[in-house]
Amino acid sequence: MSIIRYEQIQGKSLGFYALVAGLGAFILAALGAVYFMEHNGHHVTGMSNRIVWGLPHVFALFLIVAASGALNIASIASVFNKKVYKPLSRLSGLVALALLAGGLMVLVLDLGRPDRLIIAMTEYNFNSIFAWNIILYNGFFVIVGVYLWMMFERRMNKYSHTVGIAAFTWRLILTTGTGSIFGFLVARQAYDAVIMAPMFVIMSFAFGLAFFILVLMASYKWTARPLGDAIVNRLSNLLGVFVAAVMYFVSVYHLGNLYLAENSGVESFILVDGGIYTKLFWYGQIILGGLVPLALLYSPATKGNRTMLGLASVLIILGGIVQLYIIIVGGQAYPMELFPGKEILEGYGGIAAYTPTLPELMLGLGGIAVALIAIAYLIKFLPFLPESLADDVTDPHHKKL
Repeated sequence: MSIIRYEQIQGKSLGFYALVAGLGAFILAALGAVYFMEHNGHHVTGMSNRIVWGLPHVFALFLIVAASGALNIASIASVFNKKVYKPLSRLSGLVALALLAGGLMVLVLDLGRPDRLIIAMTEYNFNSIFAWNIILYNGFFVIVGVYLWMMFERRMNKYSHTVGIAAFTWRLILTTGTGSIFGFLVARQAYDAVIMAPMFVIMSFAFGLAFFILVLMASYKWTARPLGDAIVNRLSNLLGVFVAAVMYFVSVYHLGNLYLAENSGVESFILVDGGIYTKLFWYGQIILGGLVPLALLYSPATKGNRTMLGLASVLIILGGIVQLYIIIVGGQAYPMELFPGKEILEGYGGIAAYTPTLPELMLGLGGIAVALIAIAYLIKFLPFLPESLADDVTDPHHKKL
């Protein structure tokens, strides 16, 4: 493999400033939505005392989960010594930190009282998985920050393998903790399954890699830098494996629930007669977010086509948001079993209604905009991107014609 030279982008074109302005508009709209919801109260949203985690929570969890998966490329390079991915390690770490920052911004601003976060950060209840997650999120920032330092500072390169192992372990624990919020929540029949923890881990691999691929291809196309087929095809194949793994875990989760008679009601709700949730599951998550991307990635007619790879990545991201919407909102919409064997006629009986509002959507999109604008500015001022990722640079087996 040739010597990799890193260089920041110029960021002086009209397109760059248009991108930053567009992302800035989304961030301002998100802040306006926060002010509107905080000033008027959360009754202006679609949330209620039964649906307490709405669309902003879906976006926040998606970004946090994807952040862990975006670091996967750096982990493959340093932990598993796959040198072909090493030139992408810096960008991998950057995308991971940016996604986590965007996700936590949405999470904090969706609390209702963001100032109460100070209490959560200073007074820990170690019996709560939420308290543990605050430690995990802060630790992720520190470890990945140190990891990037090891990559940037030539004298510290020798420690990148050790720190990479720490980052790899920490992100697995982080995503396991996020999935455990739902896996150990026994009050909700749709959540109470330990398989949620490993399922969230593999979801992070797929969602994070899809986001990373879009950022990588856009960065090199818009800056006119060479991006060879060798690295793109490897990422494409890896993405297909992760998507197939997600579908496998989803199948095992639902088949396991169907085996238990006590979960027949919630499974019928999600798979058959849940209205919008059933439609989102089959058409959004399974077909558009799973089967169609797999066809685009592996079909002989579309395999190797970068446009199709980009489309597959977009569909995987949309399918991931839909999947988390079904898990988070759908799981709350299904009534809790407060009195086994009894029918509740008023109050908490029946399916809870929830319709997302525009302020909730804008807050969620604002989190994505924060992640993207952070990436855009940091690759402008720091050398995260290699000058070239052409085949003769990244592929040790490349032969010139």
